[in-house]
Amino acid sequence: MKTRVALLRQMGAERPYGESKPLEIVEAELAEPGQGEIRVKMAAAGLCHSDLSTINGDRPREMPVALGHEASGMVEAVGPGVTRFAPGDHVVLVFVPTCGQCVPCAEGRPALCEPAAVAAVNGTLLTGDKKISVDGAVVNHHIGVSAFSEHAVVHEGSAVKIDKDIPLDKAALLGCAVLTGVGAVLNAGNLKAGQSCAVVGLGGVGLAGLLGAIAAGAGQVVAVDIAADKREFALELGAHMAIDPSEEGAVEKLKEATGGGVDLAVELAGVVPALDFACKITRRGGATVTAGLPHPSKVLEVPVAALTVSDATIRGSYVGSCVPKRDIPRFARMMQQGQLPIEKLMTHKIRLDEINEGFERLAAGQAIRQVIEF
Repeated sequence: MKTRVALLRQMGAERPYGESKPLEIVEAELAEPGQGEIRVKMAAAGLCHSDLSTINGDRPREMPVALGHEASGMVEAVGPGVTRFAPGDHVVLVFVPTCGQCVPCAEGRPALCEPAAVAAVNGTLLTGDKKISVDGAVVNHHIGVSAFSEHAVVHEGSAVKIDKDIPLDKAALLGCAVLTGVGAVLNAGNLKAGQSCAVVGLGGVGLAGLLGAIAAGAGQVVAVDIAADKREFALELGAHMAIDPSEEGAVEKLKEATGGGVDLAVELAGVVPALDFACKITRRGGATVTAGLPHPSKVLEVPVAALTVSDATIRGSYVGSCVPKRDIPRFARMMQQGQLPIEKLMTHKIRLDEINEGFERLAAGQAIRQVIEF
């Protein structure tokens, strides 16, 4: 079938993106779903820094690629062997599909699915297939989803069924921002009610994590970002205090306010200075979690002796250390009950044709979460 997709042919375009237009909206041919695959009619897709990192070249992918990874939609058709989904089902798409057979999947850690990692590098679906072609040439998938498209074929392991009463525009954010941010706090950070938590980096993922900390009943929630407007917004969402990490004496100020540092610091900015700050504000015996994705060449220097004597923990969290089949319905219920007011993070709703202007807003720090409505 024919569909329109946002195609990235080359990374590293000059800004502003509204003028250079790195993403072309083109007509593509979409093959029918094969064994274990489904076709989804997109309802909404979020613009994320992970997409931006491919556009600017920080996280290289094979070109050309049909971009986008955070989305929701309705199942249109199912391929042979698919029993979990039927046409008409509402789904959230997840950027790490689950094979269910490899060791990490068997251990309950599907974010580390080994075939999914290979497929992501190769620009294929979990089956190894590529389903998109433009002008007769095959196009790479973006981490198994390619959400900036009116229709997409994905592996069934990339989708999670949700109740039909959940608004699909909000549901799109469950596939990345909420999974990553809330999961980093609740799953990787294992935040307990009454504990103190700092969220470093207040983009869409960071603010989702902050909402997760509030929902978990954190006794003290500290919002950390260099941008004054984001700190102010975090306070409006319910943070107890906000800190500018670039301010002289910021570490000492935060430690004083929290009685020696926070129980849990979660870094969601994707830059090394933010992770370094998170480590420094974690109390002795506390935990630092990073779910940010800086350029692969960046390195964190940690004083090993200080790490030992503080009995501290530093750990990574990919896809919020989530089990999507368990956590997406869980977070959706929290959203529906008002515990995770994700709609407050949606600053713009745009059309597919406005995608380059949207990514310029994101690059300029002028948006939190923008959602394409199809």
